Amino acid sequence: MTILVTGATGNVGREAVKHLLAAGQQVRALTRTPETAALPPEVEVVRGDLLEPETIVPALAGVTAMQLYAVPETAAEVAELAKQAGVRRIVVLSSDAVTDNHDDGFHLVVEKAVENSGLEWTHVRPGEFAINKRDSWSEPIRQGHVRLAFPDAKGMPVHETDIGAVAAAALMDDRHAGKVYRPTSHDTTSQREQVMAIADAIGKPVTIEVITPAQEKEDMLQVGWPEDVIDYLQSYFQTWTNQPPVARPDVAEATGKRAHTFAEWAVDHAADFE
Repeated sequence: MTILVTGATGNVGREAVKHLLAAGQQVRALTRTPETAALPPEVEVVRGDLLEPETIVPALAGVTAMQLYAVPETAAEVAELAKQAGVRRIVVLSSDAVTDNHDDGFHLVVEKAVENSGLEWTHVRPGEFAINKRDSWSEPIRQGHVRLAFPDAKGMPVHETDIGAVAAAALMDDRHAGKVYRPTSHDTTSQREQVMAIADAIGKPVTIEVITPAQEKEDMLQVGWPEDVIDYLQSYFQTWTNQPPVARPDVAEATGKRAHTFAEWAVDHAADFE
């Protein structure tokens, strides 16, 4: 059985590949640039682009299940090509924005296209990615000082390896067909606690300065965050300050293993902040 992973060189795709290999699966990875994929030698790396569906036809040969990265422009055509090639199951790497009705027609389009294809499907909808903390905080933490507008806002940022593990489980096992998984971290932690967890992981003191939302927005704009994403995140941080979310059991339900804590993620990524 060959499993095709699209988006295989992304943070989640690499983790899905790792879990599939560990389970003894034959893995084929789709990427636009095979020469820079840097995937394990056991992986069959093939060239293809989801925006050009005809280029993925060779990659579908002999595939029974595939992880589909969200590209709404061609999702329906890709699903139909997969069906014609004999693929039985598609696992969509989606977003919890669909659950919260905040999706702008991006991930939901892909989910509906796959459902309408008549193939078996599973949707994996992570919300807050722990890896985004690396992009936001790596440089401030190296400097020993982090500015936060909502330090007490609790979240449940999920380790990318847990998202990959859920996707891999769904790709390999029929019992996940028709299910929606919303992976979160094992625990719920405030932004202040998350910064301190990273500080503990690197063995370096880090101070926190409380700033206004406008100041935080400007900081995030300076490092390249899109304004609409900042507004979206800040609206959640404001809500989560007084109404914290509850970590979900989806990782354990899908994989049989508990999700990582944020502190465990911080240890795994300590080198990104040193």
